[in-house]
Amino acid sequence: MIRKLMLGAATALAFTSTAPLAQDYPDRDLTGIIQWGVGGATDTVSRALKPVADQMLGRSIVMNNRSGGSGVIGMRFAQAQRADGYTLLFGAENPQLYKVLGLADSDYGDFYPVNIPARGVVVIAVPADSPYQGLQDLLDAAQAQPGKLRMGTMGPGSLSHVVETMISAETDFQVNAVPFDGEGPGFTAMLGGAVDFIPTSLSVAKPMIDAGRARALAVIESEPLDQLPGVPPVTETLPELARFLPWGPFYGVFVARDAPDEAREKLVAAFAAAAESEDFRKLVENRGNLMMNISGAEADAFLRNWQSVSSWLLHDAGVTKNSPEDFGIPRP
Repeated sequence: MIRKLMLGAATALAFTSTAPLAQDYPDRDLTGIIQWGVGGATDTVSRALKPVADQMLGRSIVMNNRSGGSGVIGMRFAQAQRADGYTLLFGAENPQLYKVLGLADSDYGDFYPVNIPARGVVVIAVPADSPYQGLQDLLDAAQAQPGKLRMGTMGPGSLSHVVETMISAETDFQVNAVPFDGEGPGFTAMLGGAVDFIPTSLSVAKPMIDAGRARALAVIESEPLDQLPGVPPVTETLPELARFLPWGPFYGVFVARDAPDEAREKLVAAFAAAAESEDFRKLVENRGNLMMNISGAEADAFLRNWQSVSSWLLHDAGVTKNSPEDFGIPRP
């Protein structure tokens, strides 16, 4: 009888001591790995989500910029951590191209999409005092002196690389690509004269455009944007690019695919609230981004579609190391 009582008590104790573990998540601060450098679009968006997410989780997310290798360094670091829900990856679109570019053997399929809060709009930006007044001027200069015009880029698979590939698919466009660890450093370098132009997120360019320090020659859309009066869509100069559009960068928060369900659920709720916050929505609007705030299966579908369009675009242009077919990526 005593033995049965002891076993029953032990079982009850085991149940009551383990059940609250999921409910108590998180019981310590989390680590947030940002794949790009300080001041870039991904960094800005990621840090803007943090205050409300911290409040919802009851713990602080300690942000850590681990840039380099087109974001590969940050992703590999996140993958090396325990799949316990305490390490978050804050990234952009690049990992969806790692496989076809031969940069890494993983992509966001290895992570669970906690939230895709917004997608960006891309512009081709130049310093305010640039001699190029329109996109055609830039194209003429590139064709007059192939390989001399300096373009800021965030490396293989970045939005700047894809935009360069889009243009090259339709016209002769040989430029000297100068790599930077993020859009922020690249844009700052352009303002300092280190490069002549940069395809970049409107979220990075808009403050400098509004301040009169930079200009947008074109927006990578098929229609003009209200946020950029007077700036033509890229299709005005290169109408053939309409077949690639709409297209643009995106921002995301990810956790290990095998993280506990309870952790994923709480993270999804926290970042959904963060994305809906007035401050974040105002940031998205002011920087010319478009709200999404999707997660889980919906976000997975969005990621697969983006990967399909971009991977085949680059492959058809002859700039990939591997075929999308090798990884089961369907042609759009």
